[in-house]
Amino acid sequence: MHAAIDGFIRYLKIERNSSELTLKSYAEDLESLLEFFTDGLGRVPSPDEVTVSLLRAYVSYLHECEYARSTIARRLACLRSFFKYCSREELVETNPAKALRTPRAGRKLPHFLTTEQVNALLEAPPSDDPLGIRDRAMLEVMYSGGLRVAELVALNLDDWDRDADVLRVFGKGKKERVSPVGSFAAAALERWLSFRDPSPKGTASDQKAIFLNRFGKRLTTRSIGRMLEKHIKEAGLDSITSPHTLRHSFATHLLDGGADLRSVQELLGHKSLTTTQIYTHVSTKRLKETYEQSHPHAAQSLQGMDD
Repeated sequence: MHAAIDGFIRYLKIERNSSELTLKSYAEDLESLLEFFTDGLGRVPSPDEVTVSLLRAYVSYLHECEYARSTIARRLACLRSFFKYCSREELVETNPAKALRTPRAGRKLPHFLTTEQVNALLEAPPSDDPLGIRDRAMLEVMYSGGLRVAELVALNLDDWDRDADVLRVFGKGKKERVSPVGSFAAAALERWLSFRDPSPKGTASDQKAIFLNRFGKRLTTRSIGRMLEKHIKEAGLDSITSPHTLRHSFATHLLDGGADLRSVQELLGHKSLTTTQIYTHVSTKRLKETYEQSHPHAAQSLQGMDD
């Protein structure tokens, strides 16, 4: 089993070009399965010894441990993918995970900021300090283009087309897309680049990066999380605000402003329109709340609006 898992992770990395986060998550999910087998069977079976019944027992164990439905769904997806790989490599005759049912995930609306809250966050970094100027530029870029944090830290100097005011962004699976740079983000970027060390002494990757830390190294996703946490406190925003909140706010504000769903899907780099549709529920919820607060006969008028 261990050799099959190692081969599966290599397959994801080399052939599927999966992100480091995906590789880490799948490795942890499969390690959980191995621990279950070791505790329950006293050993780790080979892939062809794993049955549907064994996997169902594992799923029951996850429910008993009160894992979130989203976590269970992810682990089931991992199992299906792993045993599909095993089937392709002729390590098993049939895919024992194929018959497993994914728990229905509850709908959870993403947390987003109002335009006033976004402005407060953007104004939080000090404007007379190089690192504050850098932080403002990062926040502006994330909000302007709906970038993920990993996409932000991966940006290189030659990814910005100043003439067209767009960024070349590499999303999940290294999928390339074009992200717009609004006038505020462009001005913030220009200001940061006037302070950025033109010849950082780091690696070749560091030297190409748009955003650097105080030591001239490319920033990490963790350091951006710490930066945002600091500015969130300064702006007096809810502590549940995360780097991804700016991406949620970007999509929600576009739809509120009249953008069509397909355009928002393309800007976010979503593979499926279904993923983007969650933001229509956010906009509908806000519309309903506004209506009910403003209209004297609203109590029953919109009961079916979310149906």
